[in-house]
Amino acid sequence: MNEGLKYAAYFFLGGLLVSVSTYLGSHGQGFLAALASTLPVISGVTFILIYLNAGDSPTVSFAKNLIWLSPPWFLYVGTMIAAVPKLGFWPAYGLAIGLYVVGVGVTRLFIH
Repeated sequence: MNEGLKYAAYFFLGGLLVSVSTYLGSHGQGFLAALASTLPVISGVTFILIYLNAGDSPTVSFAKNLIWLSPPWFLYVGTMIAAVPKLGFWPAYGLAIGLYVVGVGVTRLFIH
């Protein structure tokens, strides 16, 4: 498969998942939206594609880095839960993204 076509397929799959999650969430189905967003579809497809394109070692490296990025992701989600009711959506989102980026930076310092 041609490189451009591969990346177009990746883009389509990611957009489809975001669309499904957004649809469910905007129709009061928060649990199903969260489930759709956290299903290992994107990471699963990424595992397969990394493996097919580069083999075992890069696939395992990707998996290890997913684990290391879990704590900053929990900080991001926890901040949204705590801050949206107090600050409103946009300030809370900005704070959550900022804390996620800082968490990723701290994690990188910790693992390297």
